[in-house]
Amino acid sequence: MTGKITGISGPTVITDIKGLKLYERVFVGNAMLTGEVVRIEKDRSVVQVYEDTQGLAIDEPVQSTGMPLTVRLGPGLLSGIFDGLQRPLQRLKEESGPFIRGVKELSALDISGKWIFHAVRKKGEQVSTGEIIGYVKEGPFEHYISCPADVKGKIAWIAESEIHLDRPIGVMEDGSEIPGFYDWPVRVPLPYKRKYSPTEPLVTGQRSIDFLFTIAKGGTAIMPGGFGTGKTILDQSIAKFADIDIVVYAGCGERGNEMAELIEEFEMLADPWTKRTLMERTILCVNTSNMPVAAREASIYTAVTMAEYYRDMGLHVLFLADSISRWAEALREISSSLEELPGEEGYPTYLASRLSGFLERAGVVETNSGKTGSLSMILSVSPPGGDFTEPVTQSCLRTSGAFLMLDTSLAHRRHFPAINWFQSYSLYGAELLEHHAEKFMPEWEHALSTCKEILQKEEELREVAEIVGVEGLQDADRLLMHTAEMIRMKFLCQNAYTDDAFSPPARTLSIIKEILDFYKTADEKLKQGVQLDEILNEKKNK
Repeated sequence: MTGKITGISGPTVITDIKGLKLYERVFVGNAMLTGEVVRIEKDRSVVQVYEDTQGLAIDEPVQSTGMPLTVRLGPGLLSGIFDGLQRPLQRLKEESGPFIRGVKELSALDISGKWIFHAVRKKGEQVSTGEIIGYVKEGPFEHYISCPADVKGKIAWIAESEIHLDRPIGVMEDGSEIPGFYDWPVRVPLPYKRKYSPTEPLVTGQRSIDFLFTIAKGGTAIMPGGFGTGKTILDQSIAKFADIDIVVYAGCGERGNEMAELIEEFEMLADPWTKRTLMERTILCVNTSNMPVAAREASIYTAVTMAEYYRDMGLHVLFLADSISRWAEALREISSSLEELPGEEGYPTYLASRLSGFLERAGVVETNSGKTGSLSMILSVSPPGGDFTEPVTQSCLRTSGAFLMLDTSLAHRRHFPAINWFQSYSLYGAELLEHHAEKFMPEWEHALSTCKEILQKEEELREVAEIVGVEGLQDADRLLMHTAEMIRMKFLCQNAYTDDAFSPPARTLSIIKEILDFYKTADEKLKQGVQLDEILNEKKNK
């Protein structure tokens, strides 16, 4: 269907096409700008354009595609850098230079590329939706190709070695083809058989998270923090060091120079788990602050759909968004341009349901091919003025499993990561504690409870110390406060630019045990009548 533009208001365009469907993708104007139908009325449709509409004019053509906004899923996504609509930025740079002005449609995959295909099914075998047909090697992974949703029956022909994605890799007896890739609507979660409760910890390499506020593989966590609290650095550290197969990083409304530094580091640094380049297991979905704001709203759906695709291969995938507040601001801007009824602080009334529906796409699932994969989510939140009562933070809190509060006062004291150990929490801690104790070390549970007890008592003593001074406290209380300071400075603090940026579980337990052993030994000496100053001097001279 084709029509013409009858009205323009910023990124919102009105067209006279009838019969469109909600969220259908359209091409707007002579420049073929990508848009999405967001409202349908009796004699017109309202389209949200995901690109800069400068220069667009009345009566320019509008063309319907007959399908919603989709992403292309197939071999070749790993190591890719895409924008919010899954256009490959590296290839765009090659064609139009570093400053992308006129954007044309490009396939996310290199369709003409060659792949060595290993078939796991033979001619004459019966296959149905979701069953694995074969695989190709993509970096360190076996990239499985499955039977698409609308194809089933007996195989009449299947490729044996070299394949091209622009040709079918197999043909069924009824004539239907098995493609090497497929397109999927970004707002529709990829199907699976069943979802399980998370039971395995996600090791991030950050001691304050792995030890105090454990995140599960398949779980969700949010990291709210004001300006300067280190959200981006913590996000990038987790992306570098997490015990995960694949990382999908969505840079949503962040500064372009930060994303450029991230790309440069990922191309140079090695994954501490596999010793391969970090970029080999990473997909970047970039929609920086100088790119079209409307595409920002679609960017997290584009990224999470690619994450679900690799989850369905039985891999553990980590989705990182920095930051979800910029996405919510784009949603608010779009809602305002559509003249929708505003909710709290101008955000649309459906903000909470959109966020909860998005977070529900995380989890541990049994895929249609019978494999088990997980999709974990860590979302950073940038509340204005550090106000954690604002709508985005509160909406995320309702459905996330872990809350990692980044404290401005800790950041001002140069304590990074600035995770507040009293306000933060994890709902996965109790379930994963047994796994930590069995898989890593039996002392984990005792060390965790002792550490929390010391930090809690130190907070209670801090008020007394402010009144009478530290010198006015008893030696036992001074020892406890000294130990708590050691926990903060030697254990919870990590420099993201040194070798201490990554701390595996064995090292994490070793550091905290050393501190707790000192506390236990010193406490015994105090009971024997030794002065605290002597104990501290002895420790200092060692």
